[in-house]
Amino acid sequence: MIPINITIKDVAKELGVSYSSISRALNGKEGVSEATRQKILKTAEKMGYQPNDLARGLVNKISKTVGVIIPDINNPFFGEIVTGISDAANEKEYNIFLCISGWSPKNEQAYFDTLRKKRVDGIILKSAGKNEDYENVRSPLMIIERYSKTLEYNCVEVDNELGGYLAAKHLLDCDYRNLGFILGKEDIFASQSRLNGAARALKEYGMSINENAVIEGSFSIEGGRMAAKELFENRGEKIDAVFSMNDLIGLGVLQYCSDQNISVPDEVGVIGYDNISYSRLPQIQLTTIHQPKYELGRMLFDTLLEEIQAKDEPKQVKKVILNPELKIRKTTRVLK
Repeated sequence: MIPINITIKDVAKELGVSYSSISRALNGKEGVSEATRQKILKTAEKMGYQPNDLARGLVNKISKTVGVIIPDINNPFFGEIVTGISDAANEKEYNIFLCISGWSPKNEQAYFDTLRKKRVDGIILKSAGKNEDYENVRSPLMIIERYSKTLEYNCVEVDNELGGYLAAKHLLDCDYRNLGFILGKEDIFASQSRLNGAARALKEYGMSINENAVIEGSFSIEGGRMAAKELFENRGEKIDAVFSMNDLIGLGVLQYCSDQNISVPDEVGVIGYDNISYSRLPQIQLTTIHQPKYELGRMLFDTLLEEIQAKDEPKQVKKVILNPELKIRKTTRVLK
């Protein structure tokens, strides 16, 4: 009976030739005749031999695998990024190990340590904690929305401050004046960058952010609904537009407005961020800021691969900043 997990030794035993001859033939090395090589290749294929990538990786120090750690697979934003990473990896004959941290720094660190023990060639990470936690990591690593006060890293990200500026400017151009802001507590860095962009737009109108109209929610529909309830019912502010720091929050705001019979966009304008697939549905038509998620995923992998392949060469920092775009739909007024 032929074993299920065929090894080089099994092929050698079947043909009655040396282990080293089988290895040379299968790896395209010299030392065996062409006739013997073809015989070995045909027998190995017939027996169902598959190369042991792990063993080969230990020899070559290349595993042809990368780890990907994201916080939330239910958010289509991360799903599209992973699709981009996966497609780019497949084209380079790489495999990915996908890990979901659930926005838990503890889970994230455990996955990170496990991936390094598995000797993956590199890791792509959306941090649930502080990016500074990885400043001393020297293995190829790409952090989505990476920032560092002290070190220079390869970087592929979308300009969050520009996105925040575009969102707030659109609301102001549509004649909304009392803006509320719902941040995502899971990723305060991205939210704060978008808020900084919004502040720049308000400044151009001779205005500033009303701190009492800034509330911290969570990146979920229910988180958006509860934050909207707090914003409209407990803050004592007259709000006529809400800048939601992602589309899921925006959907929660729309749900709250529907429950309270608040007319969107006439009484209250709502803008999201990300341009996930749900936001384009005919029943929703959420005005939002588009992030090139799929392209971001592809570029994250390609940049990581460049770092993997140049591991022993002098470090050259590569920074790629992608631009967001305003997508005007039906949850904001028609521009003047």
